[in-house]
Amino acid sequence: MSSLQYYAYSGLGEWARKHLNYSQAVRIGDQIQCSGQGGWQQNLSADGLPKFPTSIDEEIVQAFSNVDLALKDAGGKGWSQVFRVNSYHIDLTPEVTGLMVENFRKWMPDHMPIWTQVGVRQLGADGMNVEIEVVAYDPAQ
Repeated sequence: MSSLQYYAYSGLGEWARKHLNYSQAVRIGDQIQCSGQGGWQQNLSADGLPKFPTSIDEEIVQAFSNVDLALKDAGGKGWSQVFRVNSYHIDLTPEVTGLMVENFRKWMPDHMPIWTQVGVRQLGADGMNVEIEVVAYDPAQ
């Protein structure tokens, strides 16, 4: 698969590549697809694992920031190029949906992507309550 370019941003992205054997983003022609980005902080906990904010509001804000980081690390411009969002939530409440919409408006003030929002029983790391994956269109490459 030589036409695919994989990316893992420094910090937690490199940690995931080394310990979990996956990348944060892949470029396929004029698209960038991101693996699910949680609200993890970029520094690891004392036991060497990802750590998360204590409030769902902070975790969602951090997840949006991590998506932006993954897109830019792959050569994109960030959320302005996102056309598809899938989000996964441990506790899918009206408050959580409202926080997602608030961040959509902040990060994508000029367009409205397609979105699938799913409630799930468990995500990939202890303490993780939200995961966001996106597809972005980047014709500049």
